[in-house]
Amino acid sequence: MCKGEKQVLKENLEIMCRNGVALFLEGEPSTPGEIIGKCVGEDSMYMADYVLNEEGYLTELRYDLVSVWK
Repeated sequence: MCKGEKQVLKENLEIMCRNGVALFLEGEPSTPGEIIGKCVGEDSMYMADYVLNEEGYLTELRYDLVSVWK
């Protein structure tokens, strides 16, 4: 993943936070910066788990069992 792609992902995570989506890393509340710093490998990125509420709206983004740590 190139630097530009990381920036786009970080911006998207920040937008989600502003819209009330909670971010978690290994079960703990997290920030876009922490997630980018720990979940983005050189060639690939970890896929998040999307948690929806009863109405089908995204409420949480979870990054669990992350194996690539920088």
